Amino acid sequence: MTDPIRILVVGAGHMGRSHSLAYQKIPGFEIAGLCTRSPESRGKLNAELGGGYPEFGDYYEALKETKPDAVSINTYTATHAPYAMAALEAGCHIFIEKPLAETVAEAEQIVDKVKETGRKMVIGYILRVHPSWQRFIEITHTLGKPLVMRMNLNQQACGEMWQTHKNLMASCPPIVDCGVHYVDIMCQMTRSRPVRVSGIGARLTDDLPDGMFNYGQLQVTFEDGSVGWYEAGWGPMMSEVAFFVKDVVGPNGCVSIVADKAGEQGQSSNVEAHTQTQALRVHHAELSDDESCFTREDEVIRLDDEPDHEELCVREQQLFLDAIQKNVDMSGHLDDAIQSMRITAAAVESFRTGKTIEL
Repeated sequence: MTDPIRILVVGAGHMGRSHSLAYQKIPGFEIAGLCTRSPESRGKLNAELGGGYPEFGDYYEALKETKPDAVSINTYTATHAPYAMAALEAGCHIFIEKPLAETVAEAEQIVDKVKETGRKMVIGYILRVHPSWQRFIEITHTLGKPLVMRMNLNQQACGEMWQTHKNLMASCPPIVDCGVHYVDIMCQMTRSRPVRVSGIGARLTDDLPDGMFNYGQLQVTFEDGSVGWYEAGWGPMMSEVAFFVKDVVGPNGCVSIVADKAGEQGQSSNVEAHTQTQALRVHHAELSDDESCFTREDEVIRLDDEPDHEELCVREQQLFLDAIQKNVDMSGHLDDAIQSMRITAAAVESFRTGKTIEL
């Protein structure tokens, strides 16, 4: 019988909590400790997990004392690079939330170190383990080329959620923090090399660090002629009209996520709603000779049995466990993460310089 992977959980916010619950559910993991700067947060999580786990306020002390096999990094982006490098130096495998780092250079440094040490790393691209999103991507492969990919996720936020967003924007704008998810999806849809990126943005509040902006949109062009845009904005001023668009068009038709629940009032800041799909609507472009216009009616594929957020986290952590125990090659996963970071970083550069960025 294989010994369980002893994992140190760093960060006790929404994702740290969800991943901790996943580690408890998967027999192959054993929580070695909980680490966060807030005694209240880690105490609350410890109690929810049943208590008894060692608690730490300092990451480097926790790493030294627990000597874990793996580290789960669920902190703000500014800490990702130093925490990941320290874990790798200590011989640990890593699960790390997206974005991988604040800059592409830091992300490349982490990936190079992972490959050098032979450790395994999984990055929290949660949509990659979502069966409905996998089906969405599969259908786009039947639409022909080029593809036109239209996606957004705007979040109207107040109170605690707005404070969380402001904390996130100490490191990066929404089109990077959320954008890496969706440009990664676009890359899976086109299976083509991104060649140029442009971006726009707006600072809709002064309640942010200097130079930060809370609304942005990027446009990316691929080598095969496919194009995509992604839009993201956070804050109490954001509209909840058409905040959730996931729509892909090709010569043969189009496919769209029909997310009725996600589109309800007040759902734009609900993390659970962000991965919900409910149904895919597939339109076939072939024309008929009669008044019906099209040879086939639109097809609605119901997706009622999709996993919730916590189940998706279990699937992510099972992927991580398999990578470690079965020595799964994760190099493609890491290279894809770097590519999505390059695209979003180029969008920020484009916004700041007013120029289209060639990749």
